[in-house]
Amino acid sequence: MDLRLRELRLQEEKAFLESMALTPPEGDPEPARELVGEESPRDQSPPGEEEARRGSRGQAIVPEPLDTGDDWQVPCVPKSPRDASLILEAVKRNEFLRCLGDGQSQPLVESFTPKQCQPGETVVAEGDDGHHMYIVAEGELCVTQKGRHLRQLLPGDVFGELAVLYHCQRTATVTARTGVQLWAIDRQAYRTIVTESAKRRRAQVLAGLRGVKPLQGLSDAALSQLLDSAEERTFAPNELIIQEGDEGRTFFFVLSGQVEVTRNVDGQEEFIRVLKGGDHFGELALIRNIRRTASCRALEEVTCIAIAKEDFQELSPMCAPRELEATVPEAPPLSETGRGSLLEGASAPLRLQDLEAVLYEDGEHRGRPVVLGTGGFGTVELVRSAEEGAPPGEERLFALKRLRKDHVVQKRQQEHVLMEKAVLLRSRCPFIVRVFATFRDSRHVYLLLEFCQGGELWAKLREVRCFSEPVAVFCSACVVEALDYLHAQGIVYRDLKPENLMLDAQGYIKLVDFGFAKALKRGEKTYSFCGTPEYLAPEILRHEGHDFAVDFWTLGVLIFEMLVGRPPFHSAEPQKIYSKIMDGVFSFPVFVSEAACSIVAKLCRRRPGQRLGNTSGGIRAIRKHRWFSSLSWKKLALRQMEAPTTVLLKQGPPYANFKRFSLSPQLPEEEFSGWDEDF
Repeated sequence: MDLRLRELRLQEEKAFLESMALTPPEGDPEPARELVGEESPRDQSPPGEEEARRGSRGQAIVPEPLDTGDDWQVPCVPKSPRDASLILEAVKRNEFLRCLGDGQSQPLVESFTPKQCQPGETVVAEGDDGHHMYIVAEGELCVTQKGRHLRQLLPGDVFGELAVLYHCQRTATVTARTGVQLWAIDRQAYRTIVTESAKRRRAQVLAGLRGVKPLQGLSDAALSQLLDSAEERTFAPNELIIQEGDEGRTFFFVLSGQVEVTRNVDGQEEFIRVLKGGDHFGELALIRNIRRTASCRALEEVTCIAIAKEDFQELSPMCAPRELEATVPEAPPLSETGRGSLLEGASAPLRLQDLEAVLYEDGEHRGRPVVLGTGGFGTVELVRSAEEGAPPGEERLFALKRLRKDHVVQKRQQEHVLMEKAVLLRSRCPFIVRVFATFRDSRHVYLLLEFCQGGELWAKLREVRCFSEPVAVFCSACVVEALDYLHAQGIVYRDLKPENLMLDAQGYIKLVDFGFAKALKRGEKTYSFCGTPEYLAPEILRHEGHDFAVDFWTLGVLIFEMLVGRPPFHSAEPQKIYSKIMDGVFSFPVFVSEAACSIVAKLCRRRPGQRLGNTSGGIRAIRKHRWFSSLSWKKLALRQMEAPTTVLLKQGPPYANFKRFSLSPQLPEEEFSGWDEDF
C-alpha cells in the first residue's frame, strides 16, 4: 500500500475516533438534517426494544403489516405520454426506485395519483407522519427546516421517498411557491406493487430454472439458493455476451430481449439460433469444464440472470452429487402457550404480584425502581422474587419487560409480540435470553426474563470506542451459536446489532429482543421492510424478498462495528446509508487484521446466496474461518472459556452496568381487544 494513502487512512480513522468522544450524551437530540425528502424512523421501538435514543444510531424500522383486504385495490390513473414519461424518468433517477425491474416500473407509474396545491399551501410539514412520496409535475416549491431555507423543487424532482418505505416523520417543510401539480403515491400502494411484483418475478424465474436440464432434480430450497447467488445483468444491443473459445465462467438465463447464437466455421460466422426470454445458455462449458463452443450476442437490450461457475457447479446435480448441506429439517410449529412457567425447583407458578421492584440505592434516583431500559412500547425493570425458604438477600433477580397494550395495538404489532413470546418460550440456548413466565393485565403484557447483569454490549462499545480483536471474536462466536440455534428452529432474527446483545455476569453474550423474529421455511422469502438502517441488507432495500441470509449480513456489519467503532455503511442521512449499502462498497481501516477483513467481506456480499454461512457449507463455514482459529467452539458451547469481556464489566450493585432511567407516572389506556389472551 502507498505510504501516503496509508497515512491518510490512519488520519481519517483517528479523526473519527476523536469525534466519537464528542458525540452528544445518550438521549440528546440528533443534529438537524438538511436533505429534502429525508425522514427519520418514528420513535417506535419494536416489541422488546430496550433502548432510548442513542447518539447517531438510526431508530429501528418496525415491520408494518399491509392492509390488503378484498375491498382495497391499487390505484390506476390514466396518464398522458408526457406525464407517464416524467414519472418514469423520476423513478429511474431515484436511488431506491431505479432498481425496480421493467415489470414493476409500469404498475408503479400507473398508481400515482394527482394532487394540486395553491401558492403558499403546505404540502409536507416538518414533524408530521409521512405517508406519501411526491413527484413535481408543474410549478415550484420551497423546502425549509426549522424556518431556514434549504432549496427549491422543480418539475421532475422527487421528495418524501422514505415515507413509502416505512413509517417515519418528515424532517423538513415543503411549501408551494406557485400553483403546483404533483403526482403522489402512498406507502400502501407502493409496498403492494413492489412486493407482489417481486414475488411474481421470482416465481417466474424459478419456474424457468426448473426447466433447465442441468438443474432438474434440485429441491426448491436449493434452486432458491442458486437464484440468490445470481446477479441480474443487462447487455446493450450488439454487445458480445459470450465469445467462442473463451473459458466458461457464467451460466445465463434470459429474462428479456433476444440473443443471437453463432459459431465460427472456416472463418465465417454461422448462425445457429435466437434465444428469447425463458431460454438459457452457457451451461455446457461449466458442466464439461471446456471452452465456449459458440458466441452469443445481444440483438437488442437483453437482461439475464447470471450465475457464476462456482455457484452453478456447487449445486447442479450434473456437477456435484451433494445436496445443499445447509438445508435443515423443518422445525415443529411455534407454540403460543406457556403461561405459568416454573422456576427450577419451584413448587408453584410465578405470579406477577409476587414480584417486587428493586430500588436504586444511591444517587438522585435513590429509592426509585430500577429501570434497565426504555423503548417505544414500554420499559424493562429490575425485579426480585424471594423463593420460599430462601435466606434474606438471596432473592432471585429478573428483568421484567412491560409492554403497553394500547401502543402494540395502535402500531399493529400484536403478531410480533406473540412471535417474541413464542420464540422465547421455545428457546433453550445458553446464548439466548431465557423467559421464565408471561403475564397480562388490562394495560400491559409482561415477559419475565433472565437478568443479564453485565448490561448492553452497545453501551460497552460506546465506552471503549472499539473492541480488541479477542473481545470481538468472542462476542461474534456467541452470536454465531445463537443464530445457529435459531436457524435450526426455522427462525430468522433480522435485528442483530450491539443494542440487542446483553452480557451476563460471566461476560457471555445473550441475544435479546425478538420483535423482528419470523418463522420461515427453507426456500421461502418474506418481504417486510424492517431492521436498523445501518444494518439493513441489500435485498431488503431492493424489495427482492429476504430470508436467513440477512442474519449473516448483519453479523458482518456487527463484526466491523465492534472492531472499528462504527458500521461500514454510516451517515447522518438515511438515503446516503441506503445508497452505500446498495453499492456494497466500503473500506477497512489499516489497523483491522487481514482475517477480520476477510470474514466481514465474505459475510457482507451483496448477493445473499454467496454469503459465508449461506452457501452449501452452512454456518459451519463461519466456524471454520481463520478469524476464529484461536477459539475452541466446544469450550464456548459448554461455557468453559474465560470470557475476555469480563474486563468491560463494572462492579457494584446489580444495576451498575446500566444507564439510569425514570418511570413515567402516567398510566396507559386500558385495552380489551383480547389479542393477548394467551399471555
